[in-house]
Amino acid sequence: MAQLILNHLTKDFGGGRPAVADVSLSLRRQAFLALLGPSGCGKTTVLRMIAGFEQPSDGSIFYGGRRLSDAERALPPEKRNMAMVFQSYALWPHMTVAENVGYPLKVRGISGAAWQKLVGDALSLVKLTDFAERRPSALSGGQRQRVALARCLVTQPDVVLLDEPLANLDQHLRKAMEETFRAFHERSGATMVYVTHDQAEAMALATDVVVMSEGRLLQVAPPAEIYARPEGRVVGGLIGRGSILRLPLAESGERQLGWPVLREAFGSRDASGGTGGPLADVLVRPEQVHRGTDGILMRVMSCVFEGERFTLDLALGDGQRLKAYSSVAIAEGQTVPFVVASGWRL
Repeated sequence: MAQLILNHLTKDFGGGRPAVADVSLSLRRQAFLALLGPSGCGKTTVLRMIAGFEQPSDGSIFYGGRRLSDAERALPPEKRNMAMVFQSYALWPHMTVAENVGYPLKVRGISGAAWQKLVGDALSLVKLTDFAERRPSALSGGQRQRVALARCLVTQPDVVLLDEPLANLDQHLRKAMEETFRAFHERSGATMVYVTHDQAEAMALATDVVVMSEGRLLQVAPPAEIYARPEGRVVGGLIGRGSILRLPLAESGERQLGWPVLREAFGSRDASGGTGGPLADVLVRPEQVHRGTDGILMRVMSCVFEGERFTLDLALGDGQRLKAYSSVAIAEGQTVPFVVASGWRL
């Protein structure tokens, strides 16, 4: 049963397009939801409305059958049993790690042995027990992020909200923190809502991904589904690496396209791209493109070594481009036959 429900949620700050427009979403208990989209798409505003820092202009938010917010009234943040991790960590510099983690307990009047146990358990989960007496200034960025996570855990919240928590970390630390977030989610049992503009983070962490653009919800699906079957050009271009081609296809038909259909579509375009028939947007992932004697000729425009493989930029006869992966280098300027094993009609 869904626990967190956003019902036609809208936030209008005035001055043009609403920041969030008619977003409806049901989030099951203990889910890990990623809100994904470019800057300014409304994802952080949604998070702030869930937390209680912003009140909806229209619509409502429910948790466990209890109304948290609507346009008329809003439950204060401190009464929602939610915790938020900010991009800036928001740690008190004059407090020790233990004092930072235990501050929400102090506000609730918990002290003594109970305070010590809860703080100790939270620090143990994020592997910072030995750092309890240090100040935040003596910690690395990744350690400070774990302190902020422990501070969330200590109150045993129903929902944890994370606003681009890895944005200030380097790539190595991001990968380490992704593992920490996964462990935190499994052991805490909390519902987690994670805002990010990094699709790799969203795909690696979330059980469900919400893609937003210009304040609207475009698609909600598990990572594997949203990668394989995106809805529309915006989602297809945002999720994963790929190329969106304009190809002549019948208006009715399967959305998953195999090589026989694609080969006919490629062959029916002339050098200027003209077809005389209806065109459709087709997403082709680089892993679906490979060399083959029964393929169509494509010109290699660039070949870039990326450590594990080469990434090719290929040009079709009509000038359209697509990406491909190769285990060996192919010289720029060569014309080579390639097979497109699969494509997805957007």
